Order: sequence, then C-alpha cells, then structure tokens
Amino acid sequence: MPIIAVAGGLVGVLTVASVIGALIARRRQTPAVANLNARIHAWWVLCALVVGTLIAGPTAFTVLFAVVSFGALREFLTLAPTRRADHHTLFWAFFVITPIQYVLVGLPWYGMFAIFIPVYAFAFIALRSTLSGDHRRYLERTAKIQWGLMVCTYALSHIPMLLSLDITGYDAGSGGLALWLLVTVQFSDVMQYVWGKCLGRHRIAPHLSPNKTWEGFLGGIATASALGMALWWLTPFTPWQALGYAAGMCGLGFAGGIVMSAVKRDAGVKDFGSLIAGHGGVLDRVDSLCLSAPVFFHLVRYYHASGWA
Repeated sequence: MPIIAVAGGLVGVLTVASVIGALIARRRQTPAVANLNARIHAWWVLCALVVGTLIAGPTAFTVLFAVVSFGALREFLTLAPTRRADHHTLFWAFFVITPIQYVLVGLPWYGMFAIFIPVYAFAFIALRSTLSGDHRRYLERTAKIQWGLMVCTYALSHIPMLLSLDITGYDAGSGGLALWLLVTVQFSDVMQYVWGKCLGRHRIAPHLSPNKTWEGFLGGIATASALGMALWWLTPFTPWQALGYAAGMCGLGFAGGIVMSAVKRDAGVKDFGSLIAGHGGVLDRVDSLCLSAPVFFHLVRYYHASGWA
C-alpha cells in the first residue's frame, strides 16, 4: 500500500528530527530550541492523524477535515468584528453550512459541492445578516463571515474531495493524491523556514511576514518540488507532471501563507491561535492549503479525471 510506504518515510524523518532536537536540547536550552522540539512533537501527532484517517478510509478522512475546518473557522471569526446581531448568522455558518459542505464531500455530489458555498451560502449569509436589523459595519461583518467560509470550509473541503475523483487506471480513493498534496505543500513550508534561517537575507514582504525571504522561498519550493517529483508514484502523474504540479502548488502555498499573514497583521495578532504547540493555531498550519487545495483539485479533475490528459 503506497500510503504505508510514505508513512514509513515520515516516521524515519521525524525520528531523525526528534533525535537531533533532543541532542540540541541537551546542549542548549533556549526558547528557539524549545520551539523546535514543540514543532517536531506536533508533527508526530499531525502525521499520525492524517495517515491514520487515510488508512481508515474516505469517511474518516472527511470527518478529520470537517473538524479542521470547524477549528480554522472558529479562529478566523474570533478575529472578525462581529456583533450580537451576527450570532444567528454565525450559528448557520458553523453548524449548518460547514457540515452540509462535508456531507456533499462524503456523498460525493460534485455539482452541489462546487457551488453550495460560493452561490447559495453566499446569498443566504448576506440575507440572514440583513434580517438581523443591525446595519452598523454591515459590509465588513458580513464579508468576513463569507470570507471565513470560503477560506476555512470551502477551500479545505477540496482536500478530502480528491478521494472521490474518477481517474482511469488510478485509485483516487486510496488517498494518494491527498497525501501527495499535503506532504509536498507542508514540506515546502518547512523547507522555506529552514532555508530562510540558513541563507535568508532578502525579505519578500517585511511588513507582513518578516521571516519570509527570497532565499527561503526559492530554496523551499525547489526542495519540495523535487520531493513531489520523487513521490510521483502516489499520483496519476508522470514524474515531470508531478514536478510541475509540485512547483505550482508550493507557489500557491506560499501565496496562501502570505495572504493569511496579511489577515493576522490587520487583526494585530501573530498567530490565529495556540492549539498546536510550536505552530500556533489550526489555521496557521493549513494556511498554505487555502489557495493550493482548490486549484489542485480542479486542475486534476479537468486534466486527468475528465480524460483530457
């Protein structure tokens, strides 16, 4: 089973990282070292959840991302300027719209999945907020609820939806495509951080994310693209197609991160939350997937599932 092979590789990498982190901690006790080890410990849990639910099947994987979306949406809307009049609208966003989106993933009903939030929920949220009768900061409040649903629920729901694709000669339900996307984009995040710490000199957007540098960006994408190419056997792609997809998705992953950094700076916070030790909140960990996941899904669906490639 391909997922087992990747899981073995992840265990190996995390074991080496854990040993290195422990050795560094024995020689030097600093906040940076403590943060490094916290990140490594968190990665053990995150990888176990993803691999475990993929092995358990599409339903378990879909439920996992429904929980992720709920947590991310909670963090996002905590920063939004909502008022008492928005409570009913927020109830619909959390407990009706988000669950329905993931039910559509589980069915799977692509036609409704693709338009439910951008069309129907968009209109409903606007109307429900209007009926509250509170017009103060109406546009800002309503737009942030709609934007939160698009980023945290709609975008992320494309990851489990990858398991429903009908690709000739390829079993998408095994989770290989989803695992490939998660490993490649998340590895790009890690390597951009590593390359930036080692060689970073020229900042890309110092007012938004001072730790992001051109050296880290280029080094991270190059390294992660090579990994994506090496893992082509998880996908219906040729090695060169895998390389192209990896470079594109890692670039979009960076874009998602910088966009969400702008949201945090606007709200005056460093992280969306503190749930994941060393990483911040749920949304801090999945921000790189908010733009890459929907683009990846629709490219694969059009060029591979539809028989155009």
